[in-house]
Amino acid sequence: MKKKLLSVLLSGILMTSVLVGCGDTSADKAENKTAPKTVDSTATGAAKYPEFLTVDVFDSLANYQGIMSGWYAKIVKEKFNMELNIIAPNVAGGGDTLFQTRSAAGELGDLIIISAESGRMQDVVTAGLLYDVTDLFASRKNISKYKAAIDSLNSMVDGDRVYGIPASVSEQPATTPSEGLDLTFGPYVRWDAYKLAGYPQIKTLEDLLPVFKAMQKAVPTSKSGKKTYAISLFKDWDGNMMCMAKQPTCLYGYDELGFVLAKADGSDYQSIIDSDSMYSRVLKFYYDANKEGLVDPESTTQSYDTMYTKYQDGQILYSPWPWLGQSAFNTPENKAEGKGFMIAPIDDMKIFSYGCRPVGDKTFMAIGSKAEDPERLADFIDWLYSPEGVLISCTQNIGSSGPEGLTWEMVDGKPALTEFGWKAFYEGGNTPVPEEWGGGTWKDGVSALNFVTVLPSDINPNTGVPYNYTLWDSVLEKNKTALDEDWQAKMGAKTTLEYLEKNNQVLVAPGSSYIAPAEDSEIKTLRGQCRSIIVEYSWKMVFASSDDEFYSLQKEMQETVKGLGYDKVLAIDMKNAKDQNAARVAAAAASK
Repeated sequence: MKKKLLSVLLSGILMTSVLVGCGDTSADKAENKTAPKTVDSTATGAAKYPEFLTVDVFDSLANYQGIMSGWYAKIVKEKFNMELNIIAPNVAGGGDTLFQTRSAAGELGDLIIISAESGRMQDVVTAGLLYDVTDLFASRKNISKYKAAIDSLNSMVDGDRVYGIPASVSEQPATTPSEGLDLTFGPYVRWDAYKLAGYPQIKTLEDLLPVFKAMQKAVPTSKSGKKTYAISLFKDWDGNMMCMAKQPTCLYGYDELGFVLAKADGSDYQSIIDSDSMYSRVLKFYYDANKEGLVDPESTTQSYDTMYTKYQDGQILYSPWPWLGQSAFNTPENKAEGKGFMIAPIDDMKIFSYGCRPVGDKTFMAIGSKAEDPERLADFIDWLYSPEGVLISCTQNIGSSGPEGLTWEMVDGKPALTEFGWKAFYEGGNTPVPEEWGGGTWKDGVSALNFVTVLPSDINPNTGVPYNYTLWDSVLEKNKTALDEDWQAKMGAKTTLEYLEKNNQVLVAPGSSYIAPAEDSEIKTLRGQCRSIIVEYSWKMVFASSDDEFYSLQKEMQETVKGLGYDKVLAIDMKNAKDQNAARVAAAAASK
């Protein structure tokens, strides 16, 4: 699986002074006036764009690198006579190194997907790396629909020009959960193993350990005969902290901002390195789990993709996200047998939910200043924000429903999944795609951009129902497998969101326009040094050999980062977290 949940995993990427040393650093450099190569505004594909184009996409969200292929690539080729070459820092390694190297060379890519946080958007504009799309965007109807979001994003840049468009825009209120039937975070467990263990009560996070032990005993081996583990970890998405150690903090309403864990309702702000922080609590939880033989021993060396195959095999019994365990394992066959991942009840949880953002997310898409055909790329971006583009481009991680005629069709005036669609979405993604649609498998053909333009929970104006197929009546009516019925009977609800709302276990962070401001070079340097230590020691603590070693490593980490200037960075993050909450309060008030 090549996808990841963008809103969970973006941490502020550091910007070094290398940008301002790249020759001409004025914003005027972005005034790329390359002549458009389009000829017929009423045509598509080669008729409109006669010259085939390879587009380099610098994509901070992508988990795939290289030329895209498969069904999505075929659609892009037919519509725009171009192919997408993904340049992915997540795959290339080195964290921010690839960004710095390409920035120093004066060209990030033809299309650019990065975070606007910490002044990065202003930095790339100042360095002349982005094309001024003011006129291009103004003349395109789909993009123009989200003018308020565009204006909000570009207000972060000096002047009155437009350089990009934000991700995850929505027409829903800021206080509405953005995710759909399942929140981004939650304790999703192999429900069949939980049932075999006797549905034990889980009062709090630490109570999961004996439950996991009982589940492991009930289901000791995977489909291929491998030993099962409750927890499997990976390092790919580590940023200001160990990414997988942040996830369970969200069960209690927290999310990260720099080195701070901020509660969705603004009631608490924690330094992650404090001994009594939720982050430290999760590290201890993982450490205790590892002592019990519950943590996959390959966690320190495996990639996300490797871990995903273990979920497909049924080797892992807990998933911190629904779109991991359910996508990999909840096939029709498994669900019919009562097997699959469903949310477990933890008595004291109150799960963080991202509210819808009418002004979009902190990640944005832009055209590079040296792009060969900016007109064509503007057409492509406009299509990405069209109803058809949202359906086709946002299918990752239980998202939109894909191409009409392949994965869904209209039946009696309402959308319904085709037979192929059911297999593609509910059989792990390995369903072969018909050759006329590009061949290969469904999941290998999904857009590698990993960029959500419009929230899939928004209403598709062409059908009158959400882009997200899991919210369709026709799909909900078929979720009556042995797994669904057993979970519903035990939990007293039809869906995850219904259960959580009924039990007052959702904490929505209203979607706002807040984006962390620019940092000076000193703070960037200090942050980079501190987070390297935090991530390194977090992993060591999880796999410590004794309690003494665990706490010794914790103390050493705390002392080391404080010696590096951690408190100075923390003070800024604390202010930012409180400013973010103020923006959320304002967004909630505006939604009323």
